[in-house]
Amino acid sequence: MDAYVKLASDSLEYYLEHQKYMKVPEGLPLEMLNKRAGVFVSLKKDGQLRGCIGTIESVRDSIAEEIIRNAVSAGIGDPRFFQVSKNEFSNLDISVDVLGESFPVTDISILDAKRYGVIVSLGGRKGLLLPNLEGVETPEEQIDIALDKAGISEIEDYELAAFEVVRHY
Repeated sequence: MDAYVKLASDSLEYYLEHQKYMKVPEGLPLEMLNKRAGVFVSLKKDGQLRGCIGTIESVRDSIAEEIIRNAVSAGIGDPRFFQVSKNEFSNLDISVDVLGESFPVTDISILDAKRYGVIVSLGGRKGLLLPNLEGVETPEEQIDIALDKAGISEIEDYELAAFEVVRHY
């Protein structure tokens, strides 16, 4: 199993068992310990989204710490879903997206919904949509979904940024 996915899985399982966050384990790849990045953890059950929580920019000291916190939040803190139970844990498929640096976009023709995720922002409101999501085929669809998530109208003067991810399954 990929080290990123294993850490996400282990951390959610640990939390469900002990009701506390696990410590960063030894033996992880150095990149996970020495680098910082935004991270999203997605949970699926029977092919359907079961939870997805992440950070646009790093808020912890390492990618590993970001994964631990976001995996637990995806399992117990996504307001769209009930908390994951211990019984259903073994039926989850987990993926981890490590976000690259975002860059401003002034022309959406440069975007590709399979390659780039999008971030929309206006004032303190932000919405993000990851790239390469099933059922989302165009940048326009991505932007519409991100605007809806942020509570921003398409006629407002919002800022648009894009980013690439490294997705771990």
